[in-house]
Amino acid sequence: MNKQHIRHVLSGASLLVILAMVVAFNAINLIEAYGSGAPYYSRTTNMDKWTNPLPILGAVDAVTVVLIACYFRWAKRR
Repeated sequence: MNKQHIRHVLSGASLLVILAMVVAFNAINLIEAYGSGAPYYSRTTNMDKWTNPLPILGAVDAVTVVLIACYFRWAKRR
């Protein structure tokens, strides 16, 4: 195996780790926001403190998609 092949394998593995971290981040935030707690199931105690997580998750997902697209463009050039 040459150095270029090893570099591609390591960069691909790091992309998979980043993707797994983003998926976990999304899952944790969505479960926390829309889970069994307030404001659903008639629990309105802290309803004024609830915020919608979708704009932040959308921004994180967009940055991740751009990074992955840049990687594939870089890998195609080499």
